[in-house]
Order: sequence, then C-alpha cells, then structure tokens
Amino acid sequence: MAIPSFVDRATLQASAGNGGHGCSSVHREKFKPLGGPDGGNGGTGGSVILRVDPGLTTLIDYHRQSQRKATNGKPGEGDFKFGANGEDIVLSVPQGTQVSDADTGELLADLADPDAEVVIAQGGRGGLGNAALASAARKAPGFALLGEEGEQRKVLLELKVVADVALVGFPSAGKSSLIAAISRARPKIADYPFTTLIPNLGVVVAGETTFTVADVPGLIEGASEGRGLGHDFLRHIERCWAIVHVIDCATYEPGRDPLTDLTVIESELEAYGGLEDRPRLVALNKIDVPDGAQIAQIATDEIAAQHPDWPIFRVSTKSGEGLQGLAYALAALVAERRVEVAAAPVQRIILRPKPQDEGEQFTIKRIGDGEGGLVWRVKGTKTDRWVAQTDFRNDEAVGYLADRLNRLGVEAALLQLGAQTGDAVAIGAGTNPVVFDFAPQVETGAEFLTRRGEDARLEHQRPSIARRRERDAEYHAGRDELMEGTGRDGDWRQVYRDLNSRWDDGEDGDE
Repeated sequence: MAIPSFVDRATLQASAGNGGHGCSSVHREKFKPLGGPDGGNGGTGGSVILRVDPGLTTLIDYHRQSQRKATNGKPGEGDFKFGANGEDIVLSVPQGTQVSDADTGELLADLADPDAEVVIAQGGRGGLGNAALASAARKAPGFALLGEEGEQRKVLLELKVVADVALVGFPSAGKSSLIAAISRARPKIADYPFTTLIPNLGVVVAGETTFTVADVPGLIEGASEGRGLGHDFLRHIERCWAIVHVIDCATYEPGRDPLTDLTVIESELEAYGGLEDRPRLVALNKIDVPDGAQIAQIATDEIAAQHPDWPIFRVSTKSGEGLQGLAYALAALVAERRVEVAAAPVQRIILRPKPQDEGEQFTIKRIGDGEGGLVWRVKGTKTDRWVAQTDFRNDEAVGYLADRLNRLGVEAALLQLGAQTGDAVAIGAGTNPVVFDFAPQVETGAEFLTRRGEDARLEHQRPSIARRRERDAEYHAGRDELMEGTGRDGDWRQVYRDLNSRWDDGEDGDE
C-alpha cells in the first residue's frame, strides 16, 4: 500500500503526562529526630502542544504516527525536594491547521498565524507534599496528595492552505501550468484528468508585491456533495482573498464549453458556501491552440454580459501571452486587500473555555447502583479532583478528604436532601467512582475535627497553647497575690523564677 505524500486531514491521540505524587516525610537530624514535615511536592506532567511551523505543508507525520504522549512528573522527596516537571511535547503543524475535538466536533483552535500554538492536552498537576499541607491545626501531616492524571484527548487536524489567490477549474484546465508559468513552482503537469492530487502553492512577484497562489485540484460537478476529489479540497479556498476561474478554451471533451464550465464551478462554490465575498477573476486559457483564441473571444463577450464586474484575461501558459497582465492585476488586488485588512480590526475565532469552578461546584443526584440499590452520586470539578488526589490506603488522608468535602458543603447538602447514615455515596470522575458509607461529621463530634492530621509524637516538643495559657494565668495570679499582701512589687520577680523552674522541671507540665 502506497503511503501518501500529502495529507490535509489526520486524527491525533494526545496523552499528557501524569503529575508526580507528593512525599510524606519527617525531618530528622542529630538531637532532633522529629523536626517537622519536609516532604516535597510532585512535579507537573508534561503537556502536548501544537505549534505552527511555516515550513510545513502537510500533516503526513500524524498520518504515520497518530499517538503522542508527554512524560510524567517526578514524585517529591524528603528534605523539601520537589519532583521535576515532565517535558512538554511540541508538535509542529502547517500554518492554517484547524484543531477540533474528534468526539464532539468542537473547534479548539484555528492556527492561522505563523507563530500560533495551542495546548491540546494539559499535564496533570503534581500532588502536594506533607510540608505544604502543614498548618497551625495540622502540624505534622502523615500523608501527601497524589498527582493528577494527565489529560487525554483525541483531536482532528484539518489543514486549510493559507494563500492569497486560489485557482479553480475543471481538471486539465491548466491550473498547474498557470502556477508554473507565473511562479517558480514546478507541479506535475500532464494532459489527462486528475493530474493534480494535492494543492500546489506558488510564490508570484509582480512589481513590488509578492503573493502566493494555490491550485485547488479535482473540482467537478457535484464536488460540494462529495463527488470526485473537490469535496476534500474545497476548504483550501476559504483562506484565499481572491478566486481565479481557469477556463479551458481548447478542451477535447464533448459537451463542454467555457461558459458552461464557469457556471458549473461557480455553482459548486456557491453550494459550498462562505465564499460569496471573494472577488473573482477569469483566465481564459490555451489561446495558443488553434481555434482557442476565437473561442476565448466569444466566451469573453458572454461572460462579461453575465458578470460585468469580473475582470477577464485571455492567456496562454505555453506562450506566456497575457500572463503578465493577469499577474499584475492579481498583485494590485492583493495589495489593496492587505491595506484593508491592516486597517480593519483583526477578526479571530475566540475560544473562551469555562472556568473549572464556574457555576455550581457540585451536583448530587440519587441514582440506581445497577444492583437494585440506590446511591447518592456527587459530581463536581473540585470533588472529582480531590478524590483523585487521595491515597485511600492512608486513614489520615481519607480524613483530610472528609474535611475538605465538609467545608465545601457536600455533607450539608446530603443531609438536606435526606441522606441517612450508612447510605452509599459515590464521588469521583469516570465510570468507576469511589463509594463511601455516609457518616456525617456532625454525628462523630466536632472535637475530633481539629485534631485530624496532628502527629502525637510531636506533642512533647513544646507545651500546647492551652498549657502555656495556664502557666501565664498562674504566674499573674501569684504576682497579684504577692503585691496585695506586701504592698510592694519588688518580690514578684522571684515568683516568676519559681514558676519557670517548676514548669521547666515538668512539675504540673505537659505529659
């Protein structure tokens, strides 16, 4: 099977890298075996990025290799060492590539500018280490968060050739010959239909104006409905500023004439739609052939009668007659259009993705579990992400997740909807969420919530806030009693020294 040399449509499966897991670690050094949490964060996974390369003209690379994957982020380590980020994959595409979601058809990006780029698969965020999770209420977390999975997306790449002028016409009308005659392009040329199977591009210099010309191959009657090759290449006309009808005035096929060919091709352009505002020019080709000049003269009068605003040129790609006038007319048209485009505000396709936390943060529905029972299904961007970050082998991490869900209002919402203790609650993205037994914290006692995440091994390191307050209160009471009994304030310092000595020796202190 022959591998095509030109591909203007390809499907790409992009997989971003996963984020690295956070690290749970306690700092240890001589005389200080429990110096506090020092676990570092995991690295962010690499993303998949599409970037325009003006030197490319085909999507053949993605026809040969349709799957690309970025690297994962590295996990964090102790001693506050963060994991390295995964490397992004930058994929080069031709200018004029449109990127759509292959499943929904949603347009993701239109890479029409020479320096355009877009992230099509975002790398997963790295998990936080226990050093980042520490707080006044959670001094030494014994857990860390897991890294998030990278985004996976299947996209459709469609190339729309970026050129100033498009040449349209029946096969063998002389489009490729015209490009070769007015530019340095050397397309394949022969005297049979469908010689050109790919859009040819040529650069034309006329006076001080340089512009590009594209040959759109394979247009026949019914092309807009999928007949022939024109259906695949009509989209390449969309980015062109002007359209040139190349008419064969010396065709050997029966039943064809210049006016009929022009009418058929124009009907296909109208049926495709979106090209009504493009200015048209007509190039009556092959006037060097016997009777060709006479047919061109007759056709000029007929076309001018139907389309008086369309400039008409009688040309010969073999002898070069009329080509200079056509080239300079196109140059003037392109120069005028460039001035208009420069003066007008740039019209671009604006893609505005919704923020992740816009609107409701979560939704709750009671659905069947497939086994005859019912389950409360919780869905939301935050809740799904938090579940994915949780290491369910660690009870403390599960408790931290419960705290987060409670602060978000999930438990209150479940209670308001009538959830009972022991009901099944499913949270998480995809078709395999994590299922919990509902146990509202309001029933377990609020006194336990502030202790979750604290390490009892660190309690002897320093007195608690409550004990320090108790010591200060005792000191002030002793001082006031001494001053009231003696009327002097000279001995209160001794009271302070006695209290400090007793507390430092452990008497009535923390256990």
